[in-house]
Amino acid sequence: MTLADLDDDQRYRALKSRDARFDGVFIVGVRTTGIYCRPSCPTPVHPLRKNVDFFLTTAAAQRAGLRACKRCRPDATPGSPEWNVRQDLVGRAMRLINQGYLDTHTVNELALDLAVTERHLRRIMIEAVGAPPLAVARAQRAQTARTLIETTAMRFTDVAFAAGFSSLRQFNDTIREVFDATPTELRAKRNLAPSDPGSLSIRLPFRAPLAGDYFLAWADKRTVAGVANVEAGRLSTALRLENGNGIAVLEIAEQWVQCNLELDDVADLAGAVAQCRRMLDLDADPTHIDAALVAVKSLAGYIGALPGLRSPGSSDGFATLVFAVLGQQRSVAAARTLASRIVKRASESSGRLQPFPTPAQVAETDLADMGLTKRTAETIHAVAELFDGRTEELTPGADRDEVRKELVTVKGIGPWTANYIAMRVLGHPDIFLGGDLVADRSALSLGLTPEMIAAASPWRSYLTHHLWAASASLKAAS
Repeated sequence: MTLADLDDDQRYRALKSRDARFDGVFIVGVRTTGIYCRPSCPTPVHPLRKNVDFFLTTAAAQRAGLRACKRCRPDATPGSPEWNVRQDLVGRAMRLINQGYLDTHTVNELALDLAVTERHLRRIMIEAVGAPPLAVARAQRAQTARTLIETTAMRFTDVAFAAGFSSLRQFNDTIREVFDATPTELRAKRNLAPSDPGSLSIRLPFRAPLAGDYFLAWADKRTVAGVANVEAGRLSTALRLENGNGIAVLEIAEQWVQCNLELDDVADLAGAVAQCRRMLDLDADPTHIDAALVAVKSLAGYIGALPGLRSPGSSDGFATLVFAVLGQQRSVAAARTLASRIVKRASESSGRLQPFPTPAQVAETDLADMGLTKRTAETIHAVAELFDGRTEELTPGADRDEVRKELVTVKGIGPWTANYIAMRVLGHPDIFLGGDLVADRSALSLGLTPEMIAAASPWRSYLTHHLWAASASLKAAS
């Protein structure tokens, strides 16, 4: 059973125990007060069961006429892990909306991308999540706006358009309706000094635990010079966004990730936050995942030694694809060196971190005399041409099966690379990376049979990461 399969009685028990693991998994609506809360809300008195409704999204609660609790701030919770697990139309739609698709496209365009009619999309979204696509996007815009109101000294007109609202009136009405406060009242609680409008400092919540030190060490081995680095316990990385570029500096604390952003255009805040959350897999439910993987008895000790291990995503799908191609038949360190050479040749140095070159830039770059084999250079040029103008298909909102099918048609790309991209770039939680030397060797050392690996579904991506993490100690013990 997944968290999404809980019935209302189980949800009410989670509410009474103030279980923070369920924050973001479902929303608690209280009819008598007209507010909605997170399950862990510290209110001293629990509502009676007969007065409570449960929703899968804040958008559904808002659609029911409820406003956000001022005590627990239910909008500022980790996202539901359900949308990454679901392979259906609703899962894809939610992933696209969460990465800001409706900030730059219409619902009709979303429906066309999903190969359904707008009417059908609206109907199944209401049935599945309790709200139509625009309502889900509106809830996300409201939280983005609140972040800008409370963390910057920006004018409200600028906040409104940066958050994706089409007018100042729409912005004001939404803030009042959702938070039961005006923008001025929300800002009055903060003592804000004038600041660079493109510099933001926010907290990204997650469900504890999170194996932060392991993540930073893992990421450090895969950072590309000029694009990202790990230093003093912080990951700094360049971001390519809709309206410009940005730089994120991420530091993992006990309850949240401190995220400092420098953005060319503050309208990219929601997109930048989505990329950062994706990189660290912050919407995962590690307690539930770890409990499922512990059932693989021979791995239980390793999972217990590294609780909260995530399946890190990618902020730049094309960059990760190139890195994966470079890593075929090479070590991670060698792939990192070669990727850095491509960055240096394909883009101009600015003295600060900048995004990995675009597919168009790589397609036009001479890859000779860089230490690449002819086959690898040809494969990189082939994928650059394939995804030129299509980088949005290298994101979690893409059709995972279709992208994998297309990748393996490229000469030089096999199932390992296609599955790696599904796991890292498309956010697939259920990929066992068979054919990976390290994962296969660890599985063999632990005596994992195909049946045992299959039993780890739908969390086989996390199983793969645990096998990678266990590799060094297994090798030393052999």
